[in-house]
Amino acid sequence: MISVLEAQEFVLKNAEKLPVITLKLEDSLGYYLATDCVSPLSLPSFRQSAMDGYAFTHTNETRLKVTGQIQAGDLSTPHLKPGEAVRIFTGAPVPDTADTVVIQEHTTREGDTLIIEKLPLPKANVRPIGEQLTAGTQVLDRGHQINEASIGFMAGLGLTEVKVYAKPKVCIITTGNELQERGTPLKPNHIYESNGIMLQNALKRLGILNIQLLNAEDTLDATSKAVHEALENSDVLIVSGGISVGDFDFVQQAFQDNGIEEHFYKVNQKPGKPLWFGIKDDKSVFGLPGNPASSLTCFYAYVLPHLRSRMGSINPLLNKRSAILSETITNIHGKTLFLKAGVNGNTITPFTGQASSMLNTYALSNALLLIPEDTEQLNAGDAVTYLDLNS
Repeated sequence: MISVLEAQEFVLKNAEKLPVITLKLEDSLGYYLATDCVSPLSLPSFRQSAMDGYAFTHTNETRLKVTGQIQAGDLSTPHLKPGEAVRIFTGAPVPDTADTVVIQEHTTREGDTLIIEKLPLPKANVRPIGEQLTAGTQVLDRGHQINEASIGFMAGLGLTEVKVYAKPKVCIITTGNELQERGTPLKPNHIYESNGIMLQNALKRLGILNIQLLNAEDTLDATSKAVHEALENSDVLIVSGGISVGDFDFVQQAFQDNGIEEHFYKVNQKPGKPLWFGIKDDKSVFGLPGNPASSLTCFYAYVLPHLRSRMGSINPLLNKRSAILSETITNIHGKTLFLKAGVNGNTITPFTGQASSMLNTYALSNALLLIPEDTEQLNAGDAVTYLDLNS
């Protein structure tokens, strides 16, 4: 049995990057850049007015003749003589024969005569070429996750396409004869299947939409066939349940029968000890515990960072943050504890109902409180570490 840190190292070390693809910029939201983004031009690429006002060559003179106007998008600018000014608008090109813009609030007009009531400093309100960046500058690093701001930024550079890492095809297999589809009257001794839809939507939060959801009966033949089908049609396979050592837990044998190489089985943690991870060719395989809270905890701690890494992220783990513990916690298990918790301000409070079968408190949690395996007790007021579930 390995530690949490060792397990995370395994899943990240074995996270082979997915193929590089080229996408239209407008379709790249949520993807990770596969190459550094280098600006093909300077921003701004011309001397630009930062305000609405008047452009002129700075002197101590405060009465100038207005000879025209320039607005954003004009292809040419007038030649200004000494003592002349031109009406100008934000974003418009500043004439080569002007060096300053006075804002309109600091002026009055008498016909074509401009009176400057508050003389600005030389070069005021003029954005020089390259003020934001110069051509050839590396502006976004490989591994940057593209968001709406970076799309807007790259659009402003004139880019139409980007090279990104592909997103994976994922198959989820749920196991268990006791599982029943929602929307039907619940049979005696059955439960509604929830892990599949839970994991499916956890994947959607990562921007992964190519998801297949299968169910396997608790037989070796059915489980092996489901694993075989999933490997044929996915980059990442997640199996929920059937990974322990009960008489009807056939997932490990099904993995072995399908030639999947085991990298580890069981992690010294609670909940989620019976976690399995392996590789077949370029395909990743996770066996998660069937208890819902255990399954989701293993997803956050291992599957999520593995998927992010395969998609190109350079910081794939959930963010670790610090807070002040609100109550005393005892760890009698000698395991790393992942406790469902709520963070409010700088205080973290573990919820009651930490059993691996309970999702009701998970639904209220925004954090997983981490208690190291070698820590026997933490007291109220101690600084502790938690995983930010919203990161």
